Amino acid sequence: MNWTKDKSITLSRVGVAVFAALLLALDISCYWIAQWYARWRFYHFQYGALLMLSVYLGSVFGWICLWQLWKLLGNIRRGEVFVLENVRRMRRISWCCLWAALICLVSAAYYLPFGFVAIAAGFMALIVRIVKNAFQQAIDMKEELDYTV
Repeated sequence: MNWTKDKSITLSRVGVAVFAALLLALDISCYWIAQWYARWRFYHFQYGALLMLSVYLGSVFGWICLWQLWKLLGNIRRGEVFVLENVRRMRRISWCCLWAALICLVSAAYYLPFGFVAIAAGFMALIVRIVKNAFQQAIDMKEELDYTV
């Protein structure tokens, strides 16, 4: 099988669509999952409500992140790679990851595994931020070269 740039972008877009479907399933089933968890752990309803609050707050940033990824991949498919719009999209993605990390860090106070998700989301924010900085540097270099030619 010949692996091309277009196939790679298509695979990435399929991945974004799969995560969007999973996030939609979580959003729809969150109430029942939270109720089950509260009963299973012998907690009161307020723990289920806290779990729902954490999931729905994080979900907002998840949807924003997925949309930004979808649009970023669309730009890359069109050959618009080192453009300021992509830098702005990556900045938004990194902020979404950071906010998700903060939500999970606070949520770790009542459910410890959220702490691991917070670490992962924070690390992802750092990686995206570094890639964004590299893109910004490439754009600056490209503009400088355009002026010299």
